[in-house]
Amino acid sequence: MTWPAIYNGFPLLYPDSMTYLGDGSTLARKIFLHQSSNYYGMRSFFYSLGILPFHWNAIAWPIIAAQSILTAYVLWLVVRSILPQRTVSCYLILIAGLSLLTSLSWYVSIIMPDILGPVLYLIFYLLVFARDTLSRAERLTISGIACWAVTAHSTHMMLAAALCVILLLVLLLQRQQTRRVARAAGEIGAILAIAVVAQLTLYGYIYGKPSLNGERPPYLMARLIGDGTGGRFLEQHCGEVQWTICGRVQTLAGDADHFLWDADGGWGGASAVEQKEMQQEEMPFVLATTRAYPGEQLSKSMMAFWRQLQTFGIEDLDPSTWVANQFDEVLPAERSHYLASRQARNALHIEGFTAFQIWVVRVLLIMLVVLLPLVWRRLSMKLIGLSIAIVSMVIANAFVTGTMSMVDERYGSRVIWMLPFLTGLIVMDWFFRPKTQLNVGITFQRSARRR
Repeated sequence: MTWPAIYNGFPLLYPDSMTYLGDGSTLARKIFLHQSSNYYGMRSFFYSLGILPFHWNAIAWPIIAAQSILTAYVLWLVVRSILPQRTVSCYLILIAGLSLLTSLSWYVSIIMPDILGPVLYLIFYLLVFARDTLSRAERLTISGIACWAVTAHSTHMMLAAALCVILLLVLLLQRQQTRRVARAAGEIGAILAIAVVAQLTLYGYIYGKPSLNGERPPYLMARLIGDGTGGRFLEQHCGEVQWTICGRVQTLAGDADHFLWDADGGWGGASAVEQKEMQQEEMPFVLATTRAYPGEQLSKSMMAFWRQLQTFGIEDLDPSTWVANQFDEVLPAERSHYLASRQARNALHIEGFTAFQIWVVRVLLIMLVVLLPLVWRRLSMKLIGLSIAIVSMVIANAFVTGTMSMVDERYGSRVIWMLPFLTGLIVMDWFFRPKTQLNVGITFQRSARRR
């Protein structure tokens, strides 16, 4: 799964990667040495702290090693839960196929928390539907991984909470024993609770007030301005509301990305004081704009959701002067290695792989649609549960990111590999499961029809 990093000659980097690498040491000094700083970062503190022991601002490769081991371990447990008699051979075939044909290996190889989202969703499947295949040590291990994954990115908390509800509803529809439902709810509920308490505590300690997001940029504000409804509302109502953002109405042309990061954008070009004020204005602005244009905003949000659902190319990893300059502060000993990498020389050939992956996913989706009606009656409840978990999270991921942030290749590509993974498991289950085996799935489907 690390072949893209090896091919590149260095772990893959996105501009956000440098902030994750740099913020960890600042946070550690605040937590353990009580050394304050004027700025702690705007992204997940927990991912920054989690990868710090693997790099210590000296070397980047151990982060990729850790991400690949965690991902490989969780995938092993999932394959074992579905195909216990042929785990090794099926696992190796699936990993080889996913690594070569999908985005899995690219997101394992990039220093970003994106790979931890799919890992988290698969862990929830294991704890709810495949608990009987796990030892106590394995449950504790993946629960710890899940706690970190929930806190590693702001979307993971929302998606994990939604998946928790979906999976528990499936258990209830199966009319499972109350004890089993309560145990599953208790385990995944405890993971979410620990993550929430950890975030409230850490952000409360750093900033003096509890928070789940810290000082994140106003993504929702940017989304509405990018849609056009936000700018129109400000033009019509700034005389009434007197918000800080009203002073930057003339700079709001463009998409959400422009608003957030460009120097001439509304947020990117604002001072630190103005940015803090805009963060406080975000929710009143979002609510007021949505009330003013409910139908138009709903239509634009649904269009963004649909576009995001179909957008899953490999993230643009073009060379960045800003990234290269950050090495002097973040990884000074690694700058020369990065500059020698294919990414820094714009020689990764991502466009070809993106086009290839899109066709692979399309073909496998067609195969999945054709195959499911033929094998549905033979699917085990574990495989049905896994199917529900994966499909619902691919859809929910597109909804959350497309409507609340922006349509981006990265958001779709980080989860799309789970659909080929599911297709491969269904095909292998079809070929290797004994034909005479009575399936729990049949019982569930018949009982559902009777109800």
